[in-house]
Amino acid sequence: HLYLVESGGGLGQPGGSLRLSCVASGYTDYYSIAWFRQAPGKERERVSCTTSLYSGSVTNYAASVEGRFTVSRDDAKNTIYLEMNNLTPEDTATYSCAADEYQCPETFDYWGQGTQVTVAA
Repeated sequence: HLYLVESGGGLGQPGGSLRLSCVASGYTDYYSIAWFRQAPGKERERVSCTTSLYSGSVTNYAASVEGRFTVSRDDAKNTIYLEMNNLTPEDTATYSCAADEYQCPETFDYWGQGTQVTVAA
């Protein structure tokens, strides 16, 4: 089993910043890890996907967040971070991390429970 736990959500100000964390435990030999978000009345959106191939790593971002959000990793802590900058109310959503043994597949096998992010004045 691979367990994922998100944290860091809360209330953010428009134009402000928040940082989310996703900690992996148990079987941690995943090949790719991604951030998703789901807002009420909206379709689920993949925010980012990070892959590792031949010890390399690359992150692809959704157009809606590219230039504002940044993914980083701390391998010693089995943790991935999502730093969100220049927040807008449209960033309000439940954010979840997901992992898989394959390179950014259409369907991910392992999911965290999610953390709520609300952006409002």
